[in-house]
Order: sequence, then C-alpha cells, then structure tokens
Amino acid sequence: MADLLQARDITKRYGDRLLFEAVNFYLSEGDKTAIIGLNGSGKTSLLRILAQHESPTQGTVTCKKDLKISFLEQDCALDENKTVIEAMFHADNSIARCVAEYEKAVAGTDKQLLQQCTDNMDQLGAWQYENKLRKILDKLKITNLYQKISELSGGQKKRVALASVLVEESDLLILDEPTNHLDIEMIEWLEKYLDEEVNSLLMITHDRYFLDRVCNGIVEIDNHALMFYRANYSRYVELKAMQTEAMQAGADKAENLLRTEIDWLRRMPKARTHKPKYRVKAVDELVKKANSVNRNKTLEINMQASRLGSKVVNLKNVNKAFGDRPVIRDFSYVFAPYEKLGIAGNNGCGKTTLLKLITGQLKPDTGKISIGDTVKFAYYSQNDMAFYDDERPIDAVNRIAEVVKLSDGNTVSASAFLNMFKFPVPVQFEKISKLSGGEKRRLYLCTVLMQQPNFLILDEPTNDLDIITLQVLEDYLMRFNGCVLVVSHDRFFMDKIADRVFVFDTDGQIRDFPGNYSEFLNSKPLMHHKAYNSGKKKPEQQEPIYSNSKPKKGLTFKERHELVQLEKDIEQLENEKKSIEEEMNNNGANHTLLFASTHRLAEIIALIQEKEERWLILSEKQAD
Repeated sequence: MADLLQARDITKRYGDRLLFEAVNFYLSEGDKTAIIGLNGSGKTSLLRILAQHESPTQGTVTCKKDLKISFLEQDCALDENKTVIEAMFHADNSIARCVAEYEKAVAGTDKQLLQQCTDNMDQLGAWQYENKLRKILDKLKITNLYQKISELSGGQKKRVALASVLVEESDLLILDEPTNHLDIEMIEWLEKYLDEEVNSLLMITHDRYFLDRVCNGIVEIDNHALMFYRANYSRYVELKAMQTEAMQAGADKAENLLRTEIDWLRRMPKARTHKPKYRVKAVDELVKKANSVNRNKTLEINMQASRLGSKVVNLKNVNKAFGDRPVIRDFSYVFAPYEKLGIAGNNGCGKTTLLKLITGQLKPDTGKISIGDTVKFAYYSQNDMAFYDDERPIDAVNRIAEVVKLSDGNTVSASAFLNMFKFPVPVQFEKISKLSGGEKRRLYLCTVLMQQPNFLILDEPTNDLDIITLQVLEDYLMRFNGCVLVVSHDRFFMDKIADRVFVFDTDGQIRDFPGNYSEFLNSKPLMHHKAYNSGKKKPEQQEPIYSNSKPKKGLTFKERHELVQLEKDIEQLENEKKSIEEEMNNNGANHTLLFASTHRLAEIIALIQEKEERWLILSEKQAD
C-alpha cells in the first residue's frame, strides 16, 4: 500500500514541557490507526501536526501528492453566524456548492430556481453526494438545516462538525474524539460507517469497543516516544501485557546489575578523579531501565468512602416535565446499598434531569424523593468543572481538603494525592488554563472523588478521559463501597460498571433492566413485555421496583410453583455464568479449558434466555 503521510524525527514542546521527542510516524493507504496515551501526553498535538494544522518544534511531515485530508478537531470552531447548511459545505468544490444551492432552493418557494438547481444536480451527477449528506444528517439527528450555529448546544455543534467532515470526499479522515456528545445509537452507526465506508483513518478515541471494531493499528504515546502495534484494541491489550511482563523481568535484572555497578563506583579509589566513562554510561542506562516500569505505573485511586446506612434513596411516583414535554413520568425505585446502576437513552431524553432530581438540584413536579441520613453525594457533572481562571491544581484540591484519607486508613497531603493522579509537582503549580482538556477532566475527577462520597453520581465521565485513566476508574468503581449511578455513552465502561440499567424512552417512561447494557441490547425484543416495563403499569398500581418478584393471584397453583422455581433456576444459572466467565479470565492461555468453558457458557446463556421468556409469560399472566 502507498504511504499517505510520513513524519520524521518530530519533536513537540510547549515551553519547558516536552510531549514527544524525535519520533517517526507513517500511515499507509488502508490503515485505520488510533492514537492512545495518557491525557497530556500529546495525542491531540500529534494529530494536529500530522493534519498539518500545527508545526512541530523540530522534524518534518510529508504527504502524498494531492492528498486530501478531512479533519475533525476536538474543539471544533464553527462560524457562529452561519446556518447549519452553510457550515456543512465549507469544502471548496463545485458538487458541494451545487448541493448547498439545491438544499436552499428546496426550502424556498422559487420553483424556477428549484428547477435550475435540479438541472445543475443532474449535470454534475451530485445526487449520490446529496443522498450521502441526507443519510449522515439523519443518523446524527441534525434536522433543522437553517438554524444558526450560535443557537446550538455544544453537542449539536460537534455533530454538525462531524457531519461536515464525513460528507467530504477525502483520501484520509482524521478524527479527534468523534464519539464525544454522540448517543449510543449514533456511535454504533458511526462505528459501522467508518468500518465499511472509509478506507484510511487516523483518530483519537477512548471508546474501546469502537477501537476494537474499527481500527487495525494502535499507536501509543508513552514517555515521549511512540510504540506501534499492528492490531485492534483486543490484540493490543494482549501484546501490551506481554511487553509489560518482559519489561518487569528486564527491570528486575537491571536493578540487580545496578546495585553491583553503584557499589563499584562507590568503591573506586578517591585519588582517581575520572571514572571510566563506559561504566558511568552503563549505570545511567541501567537506572533508566530499572525505573522504566515504575514510570509506566498509572494513577492510583484508593480513597475511603463514607459509611452508608441501610436507607439510601427512595423515589415514589416521581414526575417531571419542562413545559408540555414530560421528561420523567411516574417513576419509582428504591436504591439498595452498594448498587451500581447505569442510565441509557438518547440525547435530550432526561438522563441528567434524573441525576439532578436525586441530588436535589431540581424538584419533582409531583411525587416524593427521600434520602437516607448517611447518604453523602458527589456529583461529577458533564459540563461544570468549577475551576477559577487563575487557579492551580494544588489550589483546586486544597479548597476541598488539605489531607485525604485513603482506603487503607492512611492519610496523604493534597500534593501527594495529586501525584497519585499523575500530576507531578511542577504541573501542580501551573495554571489550570495550561492543562489539556483531558488533564482538566482528570483533575475534576480527582476533586470529586476526594470528597469521600458513599453515593457517586457520574454524568458522562468518559468524555475526554484517556483509556488508562478509565481502566483505573473502572477498577475503583467496581471496588467502591457505596452506590454508583452513571450516565455514559461508552458501552465498554457501562458494561464493566453497571449491573442494572435504567433505560429512558422518548415519552418519559423509564424501564428498569436487571443486567448490563450489552445484555439489555440483546434482550430488546423482550422489552415490550410488561414485566420489564415499569412505565406500562397504571399509576395506582405503580410501586417501587425491587429485584425479587413474589407470586400474586392470577396463576394456577402449578404455575405459581413454576414461577418460583424459574427465579431460582435463573439465579443459579447466572451464578454459574459468572463463575465460568471468571474461570475463562484466569485460564485464558489454556485453550483446552477455554474451549470447554466457551461451550458451556453458550449453553447457559441459551438456558437463561429460554427460562426468562417463560418467566415473562407467567409474569404477564400474573399481572393480568
């Protein structure tokens, strides 16, 4: 395959801060490559340099002759005075201009102009371009083409910018965090579109399912260098694990050699003023190697949660509307201690509204929300990071607490705590305004978690956080000794954290699903049943949702017995499924055991589905 672009010996610095040094990069036709690394490591800077929107401090970037690049920046700057349709067609080509004129004519009343534009479309063969445009706009839910950009929300602006680069005919598509502000339905469409319709791609994203299904190459920025992996995300994780294991073995060996070398240097006769240079250089290399694994250690999250009592949050027949539009309709739920729940639904359906109702930032129109005496909320907001313009990271943390208590009972200073979150001392005293977008989000996460809540509410926590930070956050949340309620369009994150999902419908109904998000998707045909749709119940019958169902009247004695037995069987099968999945994780290298476990797991999933379908039939009959 022909090379599309090459970067040779490029270095990037911002003042004293080094991002990467003397690195090389190449991209060939057909490559779909993602750049990953910690926030602040230089991912966006590298992307901008390769897109030739920014210059390196040193080094050169060369592109194939007449290479056409379409570039979606992380912070898209659209002209606020333009309409959506005008912003869409910034490409300087005759077909784009023709389609733009045709779309305006369709919206107008001048029939003669419309006929002229239609003739132009025929002459230029622009109908395929127009069809592509319509499809993209429909999938990204951009409906009002003549609305001013200044009237759009941040998420809507990002979708317009994304549509404008997707519709362009380009040789290389470069995307910086394209999934931010997209709901799950849009993300799944974009995933398929990039896989099937785009030939060459370079992007930054934190969405690991997206990486796994779209990309054939991973480039990691680490310690100012680039590491290339010809792999999707799953294979990259395997290769990285093997590499880390080898590095650890090498570091252990280097540490032993280092002791010998340092001992030799110390024992040299004082009269000899010049020690052999090759021995001194060897010690320098050994120090680097011995410290390499320690440098690669990621951030640590191990704060202590406050004690949580038996009563958490109770919602009973809660309703909320904005004008004539119902957002939440007759919703009841009793939170149990230590529950971890996800919230799914399209943009604008009311997910954030529910979070604000629970935390008291909004009041329900009708219904009651009661909070347990021991509940201590911490709210990671989608938009409000609440930092002052001239503030430094150390100031932001000290405003909350100068000492932080860890889960092991020990305490650390605010500075040491920031260091655990990968903010070294020099960065702690820089202005927050100089941090990257991802670093600001990581700092915000730090200030939220250090409040030591026992009910943690996270609204889109995955936006702008790097994969490494997300992995550590996921590990912390799974061990968190309290309740978690999370809104996220990141399917991987939701699957790992939430063992129950609230699903928003468009009419304000909220369905309660006992499983993670992927399990909910697989069960969508079943969701029309009353047993899974709390919103279908009549208001006078609506009760708080509990996990255990109890047989009621309407069934025969035999059917009541069967319903009870089905619940026991499903619980037993779910436990076996969980046990096998853990076994598969522990014995991944043993292919014989893996094959047997995979076969049994498929049987169990089929049995669970069969028994759940029967349970639904009996539950529906019982409800009637």
